[in-house]
This record gives sequence, structure tokens and C-alpha cells, in this order.
Amino acid sequence: MRKLKRQRQNDAANQPNDVTYVQTPNAPLPAGHYSQAVVHNGVVYVAGLLPIDAATGEKCFGDIEAQTHLVLKNLATVLSAAESDLSLVLKTTVYVSDVGLWENVNAVYAAVFGTHRPARTVVPVKELHYGFLIELDAIAATRS
Repeated sequence: MRKLKRQRQNDAANQPNDVTYVQTPNAPLPAGHYSQAVVHNGVVYVAGLLPIDAATGEKCFGDIEAQTHLVLKNLATVLSAAESDLSLVLKTTVYVSDVGLWENVNAVYAAVFGTHRPARTVVPVKELHYGFLIELDAIAATRS
């Protein structure tokens, strides 16, 4: 796990705000100029996650259930690196390439989250990067 901490000044009140950039090799590394997650004031903002196996770098082009499981596994990994977990997820945004896949996505999502029911937005899109069927981002609280 690598955390990069940067202190920024709030121009209006001239008060310091701590921002922590989270990066773990146990989840797919960013392919561009962004962080896997950013923590600020006890809130974790997780960037869009794709169904990529961090251990092998392989892209998962399996069925929607397999892709959903992998995305949620990657979410749990990034949250752990940010001192959070799935039980502290406040909201997710789920992008699906075909709204007809939603029932299958929802079944996996419900099995993983169990009785925890974070707020959620579902966004049907024409296509996703690499031809994936799902992408997910999230907002969560930290443990402390």
C-alpha cells in the first residue's frame, strides 16, 4: 500500500485540509492521471473500477456476474487500503453497457453487500473502456 499525503490550503478560510491519495498494488493500478481513491475528512472517494485482475493484469471479459464479482473485489481492496470496507460504503455509481444486464448485476451486488444497502445510481451507457460490461465508483466512510 502506498499513500501519498498532501496538505492543501483552503483559500477562503486559510485552514489546512488533509487529502490522502490511495494507491495499492493489490487492485488495478490507474492507467491515467488519477488515484485509485482519495480520502478527505473521513470520506473515501473511489475512482471508477473495471474488472481487471490486479494479480495478473488480465482483463475479465467473462459474463456480467464474473465481471461484477471482480469489480466488487477490487472495490473491497481499494477500500481496505483507504482504511474502510464494504460495510462503510455510502453510495455507488454503477455503469452498465446494457440495462438488460441489471438483474444479474443486482443479484451479485446484493449477495456481496448483504443487508448493507448503500445509496446507488445505475447509469446505462453505450459502451465502456475495453468493451467491459460494468464499471463502478463509490463513496465510503473511513473506519476512524
